[in-house]
Amino acid sequence: MPSPFNLIEGDRQQKGGEKRSETAGRWQHDSMQKMLTIISNVLRGSASRHGAQVVSEAASMVASSRSYADFTPEATFDIKKVDLHRLEEGPPLTATLTREEGLKYYRTMQTIRRMELKADQLYKQKIIRGFCHLYDGQEACAVGIEGGITLSDHLITAYRAHGYTLTRGGTVREIMAELTGRRGGIAKGKGGSMHMYTKNFYGGNGIVGAQVPLGAGVALACKYLGNDQLCVSLYGDGAANQGQIFETYNMSSLWKLPIIFICENNQYGMGTSVERSSASTEYYKRGDYIPGLRVDGMDVLCVREATKFAADHCRSGKGPILMELQTYRYHGHSMSDPGVSYRTREEIQEVRSKSDPISMLKDRMLSNNMASIEELKEIDIAVRKEIEDAAQFATTDPEPPLDDLCSHIFANDQPFEVRAATPWTKLTSTS
Repeated sequence: MPSPFNLIEGDRQQKGGEKRSETAGRWQHDSMQKMLTIISNVLRGSASRHGAQVVSEAASMVASSRSYADFTPEATFDIKKVDLHRLEEGPPLTATLTREEGLKYYRTMQTIRRMELKADQLYKQKIIRGFCHLYDGQEACAVGIEGGITLSDHLITAYRAHGYTLTRGGTVREIMAELTGRRGGIAKGKGGSMHMYTKNFYGGNGIVGAQVPLGAGVALACKYLGNDQLCVSLYGDGAANQGQIFETYNMSSLWKLPIIFICENNQYGMGTSVERSSASTEYYKRGDYIPGLRVDGMDVLCVREATKFAADHCRSGKGPILMELQTYRYHGHSMSDPGVSYRTREEIQEVRSKSDPISMLKDRMLSNNMASIEELKEIDIAVRKEIEDAAQFATTDPEPPLDDLCSHIFANDQPFEVRAATPWTKLTSTS
């Protein structure tokens, strides 16, 4: 079977093309001089003390001085060229990353990764029940998209929604509690894995492809209100053959709606490879008369630059645009899918070793002196603690009371009685 990873080409060409700034070189020289001076001073002033203690103190002082050293504040990287459809020009071939952005992206992707691994563990312990679709491996999609739009823009996705709930403003604690069906969940414990919402985020949606026309409705509202906002409507390669998606393409193009259609192509719809399910796997061309981009979905910078380009296209009044993000999920389709009956463990490991989105960003930052190994380890430790604290809350918070079962049916409405399964059960809905 041909490799599904076009994104791996050349074993990451940008690794050889990343630009080292003069600032990074100066930093290395200055840091070495500081380190030698500190060690020399410590050794001269501590000759009478035990050697091990001297070395320990020197190491401690070096580490301390490292934290005060100036990191490279900004660097520019070559990124993979984007494939274009009905476009004369596309996103740039370079991306500039600031240190602050890099640390933010790293922490967010690491949080999504650890949160999904914890969800896997809780599901296997039967604490999370029902449907549960995990997002680990695809973190660069969510973080890159958010880097290219604003929180005032709108987003709607399918059932693999935990990562977007976080990037749209939800907390790890709220997400984990929702997964376990607890009162402190982001949907009060009544939505579960597939149904989470925040401001300007219209949720994970369980019906395959149905979120795409809903996204077009949100985009129509943006155009009607004239607020310069847009809607990102996400779906997977498994939903890409749905008729309602093509109907939505047509309507959006006729009305020139400010909508970015994004196909997160993770290579498999449930257990079926894209080659077996689609006569054409060039999903970015599926809009035909709608311009399209095919993007490396494992590179957060590539996704961010493509999303910025697409957003500018929409805001300029040119109508919809389609993006295909070539990505990969490490887990199976859902928790009931072991994920290795239709693909090999070696295939998964190949993607992990060559194209992992977190490792790629980490390598870029370290090789360009934008962060230290110790600093990134501190982020890892903080993220793990946040996840563990959230899991503790999600397993001890009470379940929502029965009286709350029918609440929030309508917004801003007076309380009213809701007919239950039996005539003697009385429930009241409140907003």
